[in-house]
Amino acid sequence: MATFTVILPAAGKSTRFGGPDKKPFISLDGRPIWQRAAELFWNRANVSRLLIVIDPEDHEEFRSRFAHLLAFTNARLVAGGQERFDSVANALAECDPDSEFVAVHDAVRPLTPTALIDAVFAEAIRHGAAMLAIPVADTLKRVDPQTMTVQETVSRSGLWQAQTPQVFRRDWLTCAYEQRSQLGEQITDDAQLVEASGHPVRIVPGSPWNFKITTKDDLILAEALLKNRTSRDNQRPKPLRFGEEEAIW
Repeated sequence: MATFTVILPAAGKSTRFGGPDKKPFISLDGRPIWQRAAELFWNRANVSRLLIVIDPEDHEEFRSRFAHLLAFTNARLVAGGQERFDSVANALAECDPDSEFVAVHDAVRPLTPTALIDAVFAEAIRHGAAMLAIPVADTLKRVDPQTMTVQETVSRSGLWQAQTPQVFRRDWLTCAYEQRSQLGEQITDDAQLVEASGHPVRIVPGSPWNFKITTKDDLILAEALLKNRTSRDNQRPKPLRFGEEEAIW
C-alpha cells in the first residue's frame, strides 16, 4: 500500500479574516478549524504522518490549548516560515522517509469529502501528481484596481479553480522545492511549482463543499453546512443489531 505524509499549513497571518484568533484556531461547530481539517487524515491507514505547520510565535499557545488532541495521533508540529512556500519546505524536511507521496492541504479547508481524498490519492498513485479543482462557473472580469472599471471579460473555457489536497510523489515535490528559486517568483501553489519543474499534474473534479475559509461569511456557510450534514446523518436509519430483525417481523 502506498503511504502518504500530509502537510497542513496553518502558519498564515489571517489578515483578511480579522479578529483576535487566527483562522485555524477559530471554532467551527465546536472544534477548531485546523482540527476539522486534520481529522480528514489522521485516521487514514495510508497516512503515516501528519505535519501541522504553525507560526513559531503560536507554538506555546497551540500546545497549551491543543496538545491533548495530538497525543494519540500521527500528527507533529512543524515551525512555519516567512511565506507559505517556506512553511511547506520546512515540513518537507520532516516527512516520513518511507512515505512515497506528499499531500498538501489547507488547514482552513475543513469540509473535504472523504471520497474526494480517496480519488485524488489514487490519481496521484497512478500519475505521480494530482489535485482537486472545480470548473469555473461564473463570468470572469479583468478590472483596473485603480478605477475599479472592467477592462475585459475573460473566457472561462478550460479554467478550473484550484483546491486541495494537492498530492505528489515525494521525490518530485522535494526536487521542485530544491529548484524553487530558479522556477520563477510568480508561482502561487505547489501544483504550479511541480508543473514548472516539468511534471504534469492531473485534475480530479472537486466539490463546492471543499471551499477555503477566508472570510467570516465563509465561516457562517461552513457552520450551516456542517449542521446540515450532521442533521442528515442523524436521520439515516441505524443498522439493526443482531436479533432485532426478528423483533421487527
